[in-house]
Amino acid sequence: MCPFVSEKHKSQNFWNLRCCGQFPGQDLSSKTVEVEARSLPMELGEKAGVENNGFVQHEAFEGKETDSSSQEEVPKTCSVDVDPVAMEETVLKPYAGMPKEVLLQFSSQARYRVTREILFWLIIAGSIALVCATIAIIALSPKCLDWWQASPIYQIYPRSFKDSNMDGNGDLKGIQEKLDHITYLNIKTIWITSFFKSPLKDLEYGAEDFYDIDPIFGSMRDFENLIAAIHDKGLKVIMDLIPNHTSDKHQWFQLSRNRTGKYTDYYIWQDCMQAAGSVIPPNNWVSVFGNSSWQFDDVREQCYFHQFGKEQPDLNFRNPAVQQEIHDIIKFWLGKGVDGLSFGTVKFLLEATHLRDEPPVNKSQNGESITAYSQLYHDYTTTQVGLHDIIRSFRHTMNEFSREPGRYRFMGSDDNEKDDIEATMMYYGTTFIQEADFPFNFNLINMKNLSGNSIFEAVDSWMKNMPAGKWPNWAVGSPNAARISTRIGNEYINVMNMLLLTLPGTPVTYYGEEIGMENIASENVSEEHATLPEKSPMQWDGKVNAGFTEGNSSWLPVNSNYQSVNVEIQSTWSNSTLSLYRALTLLRNNELPMNRGWMCHIWNDSNVFVYVRELDGLDTVFMMVLNFGQESTIDLKAIVPNLPSEAAIRLSTHFSNAGKVVNTNLIKTEMGEGLVLEYKTAKPVHTMEAFQGKCFVAEKACYSKALNLLYMNC
Repeated sequence: MCPFVSEKHKSQNFWNLRCCGQFPGQDLSSKTVEVEARSLPMELGEKAGVENNGFVQHEAFEGKETDSSSQEEVPKTCSVDVDPVAMEETVLKPYAGMPKEVLLQFSSQARYRVTREILFWLIIAGSIALVCATIAIIALSPKCLDWWQASPIYQIYPRSFKDSNMDGNGDLKGIQEKLDHITYLNIKTIWITSFFKSPLKDLEYGAEDFYDIDPIFGSMRDFENLIAAIHDKGLKVIMDLIPNHTSDKHQWFQLSRNRTGKYTDYYIWQDCMQAAGSVIPPNNWVSVFGNSSWQFDDVREQCYFHQFGKEQPDLNFRNPAVQQEIHDIIKFWLGKGVDGLSFGTVKFLLEATHLRDEPPVNKSQNGESITAYSQLYHDYTTTQVGLHDIIRSFRHTMNEFSREPGRYRFMGSDDNEKDDIEATMMYYGTTFIQEADFPFNFNLINMKNLSGNSIFEAVDSWMKNMPAGKWPNWAVGSPNAARISTRIGNEYINVMNMLLLTLPGTPVTYYGEEIGMENIASENVSEEHATLPEKSPMQWDGKVNAGFTEGNSSWLPVNSNYQSVNVEIQSTWSNSTLSLYRALTLLRNNELPMNRGWMCHIWNDSNVFVYVRELDGLDTVFMMVLNFGQESTIDLKAIVPNLPSEAAIRLSTHFSNAGKVVNTNLIKTEMGEGLVLEYKTAKPVHTMEAFQGKCFVAEKACYSKALNLLYMNC
């Protein structure tokens, strides 16, 4: 046997093969064949004695012929000695930085190939599952509440909110200074009433220029700064637009009365008869403010039509050029960054062209004695055919600015139809053609008397008549109605706010209602401002002029109770109207049943109105027991099957009662008291047969505890 592995080759992990035989004239001890350790053992070729230092795996060995003159054929017999330890050391393993050729050797091996394929298909399956789950969640998830649904709206009369320049008039800079008050109330939407340039005789409701700010409120730069500040705080802003009429100082009217070009028919002109020095109007139409709605113009020598004051001539909306002017105005203000528009007095946009007399309410009344608006049925001056086509065109223009994600532009209509609820609901539009997001709801303001029954009727009337899938809204105050405290009494301020903020839909709060402001006394108001007691300056603190202005006086006197009814002092009292208001807005914002759940009417009588708010999938229910009459005791357990025997008081108008537990078979409330009760149940009211037809939901959603998300198909 031949010695095999040299020390040198051991260190290099080589196999050393020495073939034994006789070679004439040569010493074969030096003839070796060195093979890399990674190569497999192989048979030597017939031509032996050739040295191979570059043997590669899978490469066939080809023996090279030696010079036949100097070599003879060697014997085929060869012995190979292999050291087992050395062989183990020579097995190649994956290592960092291996070249491509080495990597490919391992990638084709079963253990690596199978693992790689398993991981590949797991990734594909996981990706498909993730996509399917995302599609399912999107398909099953309810529509998110938009910004005009998710937050209460705070309505500001700008002349009375905050004066920044000591002239006694509130202004745009003043609103900007007090934006922190809006966020303090947990409100994210502001509604600013009209601030267009105006002669102010009509309290800004007749614009002299739709493209400019009245100097009393500031400048266009002030408005742009206000919009930027509002958006910086994550708030939205709605502004008023009253397209029905202009001021008689408007350039359009001045051109129209002179019959100048296209402006000739921008307003409604008719010939008037004159007799004995007086003007005989074309018909018996009466303005909202009383007396004839026709006014003779000396320049044009015709009568122009006005639904409101004679300083507010009506535009002719049967003229396409007038409609285009309004569309341009809409685009201008939306382009400035306004998030929504409230269109006022839209039911007056069109009048009948035949000009017939409107029928009197009292048929026996002498026509010449008719001077009040309430004495006629307004069949020819309101809600004419074609009106809703115009409103839909406004919606179309606003939608052009709603294409950017997160910038939906809200549209409201501000028309108080009072007794004609069906006419009001038409402003929602149809299933396929949208108009307003909602017409503003004045049912709670128009009530003639206060009781549990009248509150129920106001709520039920809106909810039952509202088209399916639409969104409700509620208001208890406005610039054109007496404040709550004056209209129904101080003792009902808190319970009315509790009603407002726990009903389904969007609540609208008129500035000052969050602290319980009252109308100013009529004896303190000048004759010029006799109709404005609900527009008194906002009461910020107990200083002179209630912190509204640092000037010597304000445009309207401040209410005499400002030292005890103001924001500053109520923010320090845990039992104040302001503190309760904030607690209610927090409850509404934080509890799912309160902002998008079911509302079910439980009970009403002359004293109390009771309803619940609940959501499919949640066992927590909120029950409101609101007293709008005298002291009352009610057994709710007898009315609602499966009602727990006890419920916790989450909020109360009597602040010391919060957190207490009441027996549901004996709930006592005092005059003007309100309770928000909380309890848990596996049987919500809206699933009970006894309450079918008494439950309403606008944006239906169901809650999954397992996934902690909302879905639609309950």
